[in-house]
Amino acid sequence: MKNIINISLFLSLCLSSMYGFDAAQERDRHSSVKKAIDSFGKLEKKEVSTVDKFRSMFVEGEFTAQIRTLSAANKQEQASQTSNYATALGGTLKYELASFNGFNAGVAMTTSQDIRVLTGAHETGKQNPELSSSKGNYTQLSEAYLNYKYQDFNLRAGRQIVDTPLADSDDVRMIQNTFNAYLLRYELNNFSFLAGNIMDWQGSGAGLDEAWVSTGPHGVWLSGMSYSDKLEGSLWYYDISAEDEETKALYCDFGGKYLFNDKFSIHGLVQYLKETQAQESGVQADIYGVLLEGVAYGVGVNIAYNKSLKHNGKRSFAGIGGGALFTSMDTLSIDAISEDREASALVFGLVYNYKSLNLLYAYGDFVGKEDSANDSAHLSEQNIGVEYNVNKEFIIALLYSIAQDLESKTKTEYDFNRAQVMLNYNF
Repeated sequence: MKNIINISLFLSLCLSSMYGFDAAQERDRHSSVKKAIDSFGKLEKKEVSTVDKFRSMFVEGEFTAQIRTLSAANKQEQASQTSNYATALGGTLKYELASFNGFNAGVAMTTSQDIRVLTGAHETGKQNPELSSSKGNYTQLSEAYLNYKYQDFNLRAGRQIVDTPLADSDDVRMIQNTFNAYLLRYELNNFSFLAGNIMDWQGSGAGLDEAWVSTGPHGVWLSGMSYSDKLEGSLWYYDISAEDEETKALYCDFGGKYLFNDKFSIHGLVQYLKETQAQESGVQADIYGVLLEGVAYGVGVNIAYNKSLKHNGKRSFAGIGGGALFTSMDTLSIDAISEDREASALVFGLVYNYKSLNLLYAYGDFVGKEDSANDSAHLSEQNIGVEYNVNKEFIIALLYSIAQDLESKTKTEYDFNRAQVMLNYNF
């Protein structure tokens, strides 16, 4: 078995929604472990009211909030790498105006603060910076947008959440990615069209030590369409101008689902990502993928495969966010081994959900053939997850990951264990 594994505890909790069915109604499904984890921490969306008076925009506005505590420890096996740990407390508070004549607006503040006594800050080099930055604190006005809607058209400008294949919120730690962008959306029956420009972004993917990182001198221009019904698919184009990552990317996927009854279903998707180098950035890729999943009586089975073709001296780029590949997982993706070589990733995941409890085990490999220096790569990862839904608002999720470098006889940066516990409360 050669390739990648899947899923994290979060993943477990989210995979339960990927695989599970509730009565005759299908729950949301996700195309990868990364996407499943991403969906777990989303702040609840509330429907925007429509009012006929300007002052009523404020009276009928809605507050949403989320409190999150996350503890994460990384044990490194390589002698030169330092193990670290941290516990953080934070969350998001959002206020959105009601809609008047098609106009409304929203703002959100997001924060994450290390709890010092439960963080390695008092031990040299042992503070885990992925939760609240290396300083141990992070606070940003993560959303601040103006929205205008006319019939099936919607224009949103400012700091906002974006979820597309190569630019997404990737809410897998304490701080999700948000973007400063201008986006125009049009809905037509089961089709959705999106176009616009992303100028900068913040969040775990951008790095917490420097908020609001530029996406390049021309930003990221994007356009795409998606279709969702019994058949589903999407087609996207990106022009990315970020330094050292300049590329023009084309992404598409297509598939469908079949429900035999309210207890048994199958789902399949194929995907393709083509990245063309620009400005000698070194980013160039052709990646193919397939995903098959099935659910029967609370048990879900998922198998995903990606193959990246070799481009001499070139590497693939997952985008600004978690990436769209079916084999993307909590810590590893095919990007880790695809530079200057042909690479493949195979993922197998198994989940079981019973009432409020969800369990997960996943295993997989990443395999890279010899590159121009005759070096090959072989990585693996295991994820063991448990998730408990205390109630609709409160979720506890635990994840344990084991990564190994199977190619090297000595320990490398890819030999590590990671443990994570998250408490998430929405109100």
